[in-house]
Parts: sequence; structure tokens; C-alpha cells
Amino acid sequence: MDFYTAILFGLGLVALVVGAELLVRGASRLAMLAGISPLVVGLTVVAFGTSSPELGVSVTSAYSGQAAIAVGNVVGSNICNVLLILGLSALVAPLVVAQQLVRIEVPLMIGASLLMLLLALDGVVGRFDGLLLFAGVLFYTVWAIRRSRKESRLIQAESVAGVAADTSAEKPRGLPWQLLLIAAGLGLLGLGSNWLVTGAVALAKSFGISELVIGLTIVAVGTSLPELATSVMASLRGQRDIAVGNVVGSNLFNILAVLGLAAVVAPDGVPVAAAALQYDIPVMIAVAIACLPIFFTGHLIARWEGALFLAYYAAYVGYLVLVSLQNGALPLFSTAMLGFVVPLTVITLLITLVRSLRNRPT
Repeated sequence: MDFYTAILFGLGLVALVVGAELLVRGASRLAMLAGISPLVVGLTVVAFGTSSPELGVSVTSAYSGQAAIAVGNVVGSNICNVLLILGLSALVAPLVVAQQLVRIEVPLMIGASLLMLLLALDGVVGRFDGLLLFAGVLFYTVWAIRRSRKESRLIQAESVAGVAADTSAEKPRGLPWQLLLIAAGLGLLGLGSNWLVTGAVALAKSFGISELVIGLTIVAVGTSLPELATSVMASLRGQRDIAVGNVVGSNLFNILAVLGLAAVVAPDGVPVAAAALQYDIPVMIAVAIACLPIFFTGHLIARWEGALFLAYYAAYVGYLVLVSLQNGALPLFSTAMLGFVVPLTVITLLITLVRSLRNRPT
């Protein structure tokens, strides 16, 4: 590994950490100053901001005639967001899940995933489909903010008072300062993820790892690094609503805004490969459905559940690598992976049911 690669990798890591810290700090204070909940800020401002790499990659590729990349980017990022990012965040600290997520946002995420499959059944997500999806993200954003601002005036007053008490020495640094922190954080996250991926690719090549494996792992995860850094940092800082809201909100944004805009700008819409319809999109839907029972279990994502998510993500990446390499172990692994979707959902549902029955007051 040469000196330049090491420096680039290190700078990328530092930029991610600092950017995530600024974004979480600015977003949590913005929530209180604006009188909306941290959860809604996580679902909108933070989630949409950290999904900007996916937006840039998908829209640019669609406009330049490589629209098929958009589907893989959206599906891969959504699977990564839940299995890898939530898994790591829960390992750092068990995540408390708001009732609102269980009742509203996770069902919306599942609905958006099913809608994506429905629109893609004919093999293409057309321009009208894209407009429909993008209209959905606009409606959701306005609705979520208005709903949050209609919460108890007492809670909002307490939140604003809390900020005033905590930041009395920083009175001139109100809403504009928090917006500046958020913008700086997003900028550093973008730079950091780019530098880290570039350094990681060079590092992997120096160890003789093939470009194929690099593309399926490092580059695939690269566009999700802002979500990863932000959710883990929010978990460390105790901002659990932002950590979980960031993941759920990013998944909604990826389907509705990223895929929607890509379909609008693509000359002939976004083609959807048969393999994506048969395997990747169903896995994305199964992962979204699996969130519901896990989130419902005591409204807590425990460390063991985070470890379970990570194990499933490792299995999914392993399958992708074997498919690309046409490895001899692929048939056996494929058989095992076909049993991945249903067992994940069934197991979590059974665990939820048993734990709920045990914890139910007699």
C-alpha cells in the first residue's frame, strides 16, 4: 500500500466521522428549534441528504443511457441500509424504535417496495411510473412535517425551551447555524465516502483482490457510507430516532425519489433485468417486511438482532460473488439462499410472538 492510498483512506475515514458528527448535531438541534421531532428530521432531512450519492449515481447514469444501473443501485442500497447499517448500529447500542415507525413508516417502506415490483413487472419503470414515484416522495415529505408540527404544543414548547437552555451562549447561532452544520456535514460525508472508496479500491488491488469482487463489495457499499456513518454516530450520541429514521427514510427516498427521477430523465425509462425481478427485488421486499416484526419486538432492535441482520447481509453478498464468478458452489448456495426470504420473516415473526406472549402482563 503506497503512502497516497493510506492518506486518502485515512482522510476519507476522518471526513466521514466528522461529517456524521456535524450532521447529527445540526439535525437534532434543528428538530428542536423548528418544533418537529428528531424522528421526522431523521426521516426527511438526514435521510434525503445521506441518500444524495445514490441520487447522483442513478440520475447521471440514467441520463447518460446506462439506466439499468439505477435499479441495482436502489435495490442494493436498500438491502445494505437495513441489513448492514441497522445491524452495525444495533451492535453499537440497542436501538429504541418509535411507535410511529412501526405503525406508519415501515408499512410505507414495505408498500413502496411492493409498488416498485408492481411497476417493474413489465420489465421497465417508465416515465409516468417515475412521475408517480416522485410525487409520492413530495407528498410524504410535506405530510410528515405537517404531522409533526401538529404534535402536542406542550412537547414542542419543552423542546424549544431545552434548546434555549442548552445553547444560551450560542443564541446568535440559531436556525441558520444548524443548517450550516447540516450542509457542512453532508459535504464532508460526500467527500469522505468518495475518498474512502477510492482508497479502499486501491488497497484491495494491492492485495490482489479482483475488480469484480471490489465492485460487488466496496463500491456497492460506498454509496451507503453516509447512511452508515450517520446512523452509527447517531447511535453513539444517543440520538436513536435519527439512527433508525435515517435508514427507513433513506429506503423510502431511494425508491420514490432516486428511482423516480432516474425513470423521468432516462430516454426510454429504467429497464429492470429478469434477475432483479426474480431475486434481488424480492429480497429487498423481504428485508423490508422483516423490519416490522423486529421493530415490533418491544420496540427495540437488540444486539442479537443486529448480528442477525449482519449475518444475512454477509450471506447476500456471498451469493452475489458466487453468481458473478460462476463458482461451482453456486447451486448449493442458491438452494440455501432460496430459503432465505421466508425463514427470515417466519423466524422473526415467531420470536416476536413468543416474546410478546411472555412479556404480556397477566
